[in-house]
Amino acid sequence: MNQRDDTPDLRPTGTALPPDIRRYVMQLLQQTLACTVDLRSHVKQACWNVKGHDFGSLHALFATMAIDLEAYTDLVAERLVVLGGVARGTVRTAATQSTLPEYPGALLEGQAHLRALAERFAPYATALRDAIARAAEVEDAGSAALYTDLSRGVDKQLGVLEAYLYVEGACAGRDHTMT
Repeated sequence: MNQRDDTPDLRPTGTALPPDIRRYVMQLLQQTLACTVDLRSHVKQACWNVKGHDFGSLHALFATMAIDLEAYTDLVAERLVVLGGVARGTVRTAATQSTLPEYPGALLEGQAHLRALAERFAPYATALRDAIARAAEVEDAGSAALYTDLSRGVDKQLGVLEAYLYVEGACAGRDHTMT
């Protein structure tokens, strides 16, 4: 049975979710899309500019992370459209809607990039977990499942960044915590 609501911000779709819930989840998804596009650009910034003895491994790591984030943007955008919305994933939109802090422009050394990315992945991961709960509260199991999948992947990426920081800290004789 089709939900019919011909308002400009909501396109007709076959989903059984009520229009008000679709609009709510679409706003949540749009925010996620903006942050994901932004985070991917941060990872690419690190990939292009990393220098140092770990260049090869970090460049490859950052390139893989960017590919994963690109896949996440597609999943979020597709869900937005399924719910009857329009995915707005341009860089300009991301710049105005992302809640992530700006990436430092002058970083070169691998450890600095790792720390900067970990500092951006952590709040992004927290926002994904919050979105799981928010989508579940309005009984949108599909969006909650999407957020769960993204959360698992992002938590893994954050764990890898933290593992590199741990190794780097140990090599430099520093504390192993991320403070």
